[in-house]
Amino acid sequence: GSAQYIMSYIMSAVNNTKFNSAVFLLTGFPGEEDVHLWISIPFCLMYVISIVGNSVILFIIKTDPSLHEPMYIFLSMLAITDLVLSISTMPTTLGIFLFNSREISLNACFAQLFFIHLLQCIESSVLLLMAFDRFIAIRNPLRYASILTLPRIGKMGLVCVLRGVAVNLPLPFLLQEFQYCQSNVLSHCYCINQDVMKMACSDIRVNSIYGLSIALLTVGLDSLLIFLSYVMILKTVLSITTQVECLRALNTCISHLCAVLLFYMPMIGLSMIHRFGEGSSHLLQILLGYVYLLIPPLMNPIVYSVKSKHLRERIIRVFIK
Repeated sequence: GSAQYIMSYIMSAVNNTKFNSAVFLLTGFPGEEDVHLWISIPFCLMYVISIVGNSVILFIIKTDPSLHEPMYIFLSMLAITDLVLSISTMPTTLGIFLFNSREISLNACFAQLFFIHLLQCIESSVLLLMAFDRFIAIRNPLRYASILTLPRIGKMGLVCVLRGVAVNLPLPFLLQEFQYCQSNVLSHCYCINQDVMKMACSDIRVNSIYGLSIALLTVGLDSLLIFLSYVMILKTVLSITTQVECLRALNTCISHLCAVLLFYMPMIGLSMIHRFGEGSSHLLQILLGYVYLLIPPLMNPIVYSVKSKHLRERIIRVFIK
């Protein structure tokens, strides 16, 4: 009996170590593996455009002293966040489509997950700061430069980063406590908390509540405050007498509004599907997953370059030289 007990003890120990040094399998487009190489072409293009676009914006804002205004400094914060976000999802995404390498170790997965959630949180904060910037520019144009001084903007940026780190740092540690013994196939080509915690065969209630609380306290709160700042902007704009000035003031907000919609819509959609959409189509989940992380870094530089005449002229000048 004792020999049997020792054997079963050893087996359970082996199984436990096997589960916790396990790997996760990432998913590209299931069933379309034979065309993954073709699918990689638009993905490579998206990454190249995102990285080049955001780098160009950063370069131009840094080298042109006339762009050292609050609006453009916030835009450069957005560009840095988008740039790092693209780089943090690129290895696993292109790994799947180019080399069909689906395995990712638990620690690499937790690290990627932390960076994705951190950068999303920072991006949400930066979009809020940009809404605040537009509000002050329209509400109090004469005091704009004295309210948003460079040191103050620097402190705001630091608060965004610290807030992101503080709320997201527990995520990988909470996930490390779990045993992973179910099918370890993730539903995206990168790791996110909602997806990884479903793989655990432990009680994930604490993690689920914590993840939802973070989402509400960061992205939820930011989007509410952005909405309120636009209500105030509209109120101010409608009190402007001439229609031309009214439209000019609103025009300065269009690129920011596009950035807000590009960021929040897919994020809310994906979060809803993960939490409540058990019967939703798998393809929709996968497509939303790509839109959620690839489209904002790709579109933000394009939207801002198209909408900001000043920035557009500088970009053209750099390339024509």
